[in-house]
Amino acid sequence: MARRSDAPVRAILGPTNTGKTYLAIERMCGHSSGVMGFPLRLLAREVYDRVIAIKGEKQVALLTGEERIVPPAARYFLCTAESMPVAGGDSHHDEELNRDFAFAAIDEAQLGIDPERGHVFTDRMLRARGREETLILGSDTLRPVIRELLPEAEIVSRPRFSTLRYSGSVKLSRLPPRSAVVAFSAEQVYALAEMLRRFKGGAAVVMGALSPATRNAQVAMFQRGEVDYLVATDAIGMGLNMDVAHVAFAGLEKFDGRRDRRLSVAEMAQIAGRAGRHQKDGTFGTLGLSEESGGFSEEEVDAIEDHRFRPLDSLFWRNADLDFTDVGSLIRSLEVKSDDPLLRPAPEAIDLAVLKLLAEDPAIAARKSAQARRLWAVCGLPDFRKVGPMHHARMVRRLFSYIGEGGHIPHEWFAAEVARLDNMSGDIEALADRLAGIRSWAYIAHRADWLKEPAKWAERTRLVEARLSDALHERLTQRFVDRRTAVLVRDIGARGADALPVTVAADGEVSVGPEPIGHLAGFDFRVDPNARLADKRLLLAAAERRLGDELDRRARELVEAPDHAFNLKVEEDGSLAVAWGEHVLARLAGGRSLLEPAVRTARALDRLSAVSRAALRERLERWLDAQIDRHLKPLKTLAAAATDAGNSPGVRALAAMLADAAGVLPRKSMLSAIAHLEQADRQSLHRLRVRLGPLDVFVDPLLKPAPQFWRAALVAVRTGQKMPALPPAGAATLTAEADPRGAAFAYRRLGREWIRIDLADRLASHARKVRSAGGEDPVNAGLATSVGLSDEAVTRLMGEVGFTRAGEAWKWRGRHAPRGDRRPAQSHAFAELAKLKRPKAP
Repeated sequence: MARRSDAPVRAILGPTNTGKTYLAIERMCGHSSGVMGFPLRLLAREVYDRVIAIKGEKQVALLTGEERIVPPAARYFLCTAESMPVAGGDSHHDEELNRDFAFAAIDEAQLGIDPERGHVFTDRMLRARGREETLILGSDTLRPVIRELLPEAEIVSRPRFSTLRYSGSVKLSRLPPRSAVVAFSAEQVYALAEMLRRFKGGAAVVMGALSPATRNAQVAMFQRGEVDYLVATDAIGMGLNMDVAHVAFAGLEKFDGRRDRRLSVAEMAQIAGRAGRHQKDGTFGTLGLSEESGGFSEEEVDAIEDHRFRPLDSLFWRNADLDFTDVGSLIRSLEVKSDDPLLRPAPEAIDLAVLKLLAEDPAIAARKSAQARRLWAVCGLPDFRKVGPMHHARMVRRLFSYIGEGGHIPHEWFAAEVARLDNMSGDIEALADRLAGIRSWAYIAHRADWLKEPAKWAERTRLVEARLSDALHERLTQRFVDRRTAVLVRDIGARGADALPVTVAADGEVSVGPEPIGHLAGFDFRVDPNARLADKRLLLAAAERRLGDELDRRARELVEAPDHAFNLKVEEDGSLAVAWGEHVLARLAGGRSLLEPAVRTARALDRLSAVSRAALRERLERWLDAQIDRHLKPLKTLAAAATDAGNSPGVRALAAMLADAAGVLPRKSMLSAIAHLEQADRQSLHRLRVRLGPLDVFVDPLLKPAPQFWRAALVAVRTGQKMPALPPAGAATLTAEADPRGAAFAYRRLGREWIRIDLADRLASHARKVRSAGGEDPVNAGLATSVGLSDEAVTRLMGEVGFTRAGEAWKWRGRHAPRGDRRPAQSHAFAELAKLKRPKAP
């Protein structure tokens, strides 16, 4: 099974941060040639760059699924495990690189237990050999299976250089600098990076799906200290070397391709071991949000700190001695089981799943020998986009339709697909999806037997991937890094919040040192419009201590301010508010009565201390009372008269109805109450400024513009309606376009026109005097003409007084209220409002 060699085989085993990879690099560079297999493309690229620095570009090759850099004189090959040149076997790659190397090494060999890729690592561990030396690098959990499978191997233990300690759970907002947060899905990585941007100013993002260029650019930001935080998937545990002091787990469960499961202790240790560098100690722990899954148990913590893990008792294995007689034989050979109990049958990987799906087609199942070998090579196309076997099989089928008979992929199709992905627009998710797509075409381009001009297309896909990588790095930085916030957070950590130079300029601009962070408008702090609104909490936290003092100072000034500092403001939604200039301080709501609305302070005042907020609310209530007393004094007097025991019942009843109706009522709705008034009662009402007119009962001073406004406002607050549009100040008549809700406070409707109530009263009173004197023309033509009443409106008004027109003459018909008017007394304003649907209470 294994390639036999008399050269020594050594297993270098131990926890993370033991320098195993660096040792292997040194050993390889001491030989005339060598090959190393890694679990990640990113790690292979990192080591490739290191070996180039030692040996030069012409002597070093890089082999991954999507990248193939093979100089003619290359002697040192850095590869992903799947791309390692291994003679024969189940490799999907071409055979041109099958050669002997003086040195061979496989890194992270304990991944032989991985359900998806474990059989590859097991195969390389058993069969990849160097002429002069072979190294197997991995966790100490491999020790028992190596002793059984490779009894000739020398096992060397490497201790960890630094100490790793558990530091418990911490909130994301309290995460220490130089921390790496590990999550287990792209969605969670993005969400955590977004929160770190708000709390800490930014984070670098590292995922296995990123291109090396994007990953290196993100890590470089972290290494240079531009950001103090890194968010990564569990790919960080596979040897990526960064200056991380603390590793925080965002969760302890992952989806392994089949189900959600808890991480094994060895997997926890592999990830946590990224904390600390060489002899610098590190810590690990959880985020507060991961405590939902129980956090680390005491046994798990002890095992990780002491590097004690359950030894592996088996590895996944898949037969490497394949039968290409036909497709059916190929499938059967792939499913052969080992007679060694340490080698468990590997779960069905996606390449075998796709092969079985394609074999359901009799035309494909009949392929033999070379065609079966090509089919297996095409099935090796990785599912970079993670679309699953069914969808991925359609792509593989189309590729095989071109190369199955030894042909080539049409360059028109290849070019069109690459051009479709050569698009730098869109968000992070769109760019990441295109990057995954271009990886498939880069893999195809590196198959010399699949394309007529592989070098040309390999370069083309490389350039597209590079552009997409640059665009993705730019989007990641734009979305997850706020350099200004990072500086603020770093200053807070270095000097303490009390020492920050927070200033508030005369125009309200708030600055922390030289950095403007927002604007204080009234009592409302608004972040700099150039910053994201999501950062409001963080930016405010940098200045809230000084802002608190400034807000209390402003509140004290307003408590002592004169009444003209405040105004009643109609907001865009029609609600009423007490404002300081344009800054809303409180909103009005229904209270105990029309003249006693409630004052509810705005949310911006919540930042005040309780004492300052209470004092300011009391000041606003005093101002409101003063305004009502100033503009609606007759109405307040009426309300007081309604409860004055010194007044007669008739006066109290009429005063109560009139006060509740905002000072205006149609006379016909109060006939019964008026009929019971004594002469003394009428004199009392006259002293209260009440006019018992022929058509309306009203308080004449309340018809002026300012009282109209305040009456309309208080009625709107009491009924929960929007503030109506009021007529122009001093207008005698209105047209049909007038807002009936606003007009009803001081005007009487006459068909399509409105006339002010006091003018209607003068015309009606004149008509009554003319009738009493026995005159024939009840119309005060001069007044009607001067106010601009039409003949139709005059006729309607005279009709309400009791006259009808007979040709050019007027005839008295008497005044009798229709049945429909026998209803409880209400003002014109309330009648108009009653026609509208009152909104439900919240």
